[in-house]
Amino acid sequence: MKVYISVDLEGVTGTTSWECTNLGNIEHGAAAAQMKQEALAAALGAIDAGATEVYIKDAHDTGRNIDITGFPKECRFIRDWICDPASMVGGLDETFDALLFVGYHSPAGFNRNPLSHTMNLGNNYVRFNGQICSEFLMHALYAAELGVPAVFLSGDQGLCDHAHEYDSQIRTVAVKDGIGGATISITPEEACRQIREQAKEGVLNRANCHMDVPETLTMEICFKEHSKAYRASFFPGVKQTGPYTVEYTGHSVKEVASCRMFIL
Repeated sequence: MKVYISVDLEGVTGTTSWECTNLGNIEHGAAAAQMKQEALAAALGAIDAGATEVYIKDAHDTGRNIDITGFPKECRFIRDWICDPASMVGGLDETFDALLFVGYHSPAGFNRNPLSHTMNLGNNYVRFNGQICSEFLMHALYAAELGVPAVFLSGDQGLCDHAHEYDSQIRTVAVKDGIGGATISITPEEACRQIREQAKEGVLNRANCHMDVPETLTMEICFKEHSKAYRASFFPGVKQTGPYTVEYTGHSVKEVASCRMFIL
């Protein structure tokens, strides 16, 4: 069995400040170390469930945050960026049996994580068919179009609640919740214990996980700078709908992801 794990950082337990997120900053080391431990826990859970190949994508910022030493032999690592529409699930294809998300975070437009954002800090929100869209949802839909079920998610409580709106069967672990500019986090050890347990359950339950892929998908982006909306409006098929907003309608997730890659 072949599984894919996409790992971000802003949804790892204990991360609160943007100082945690940048390679080289003083707070980054501890956050990246916990990112590794949570990725390792998910990999071990997948292997407990029978996975024989585990691909781990470092999906935060530089794509070079995770120290890859100490992982089991079943693991392979995707570091840095392939630079295609798959983005945070780069390299995912129809040969995978399950997709897991670790360290993911609430989207721009949500208030349950002081690090909430969607892909970058240049937008107020991204919507798919009128609903606020997270990085999790973008990539889970991309996988669903390939026939790969999203079976597990860890991150903040707001994102876990959001995920269950789209698939009640996905296993989740909320390692923290946000209040204003603060977070309330569980211990690193408890986070890893729960992640390993629920990742295993998610992989075992993969046949019951399903996310509907809409036949038509309209992406709306509200930029923080009106010049960004104007610039995006020149991409083929993009329509500017207001000083800060643009829309694009596609007939596949990959088509919309391709547009997003160039305008967001």
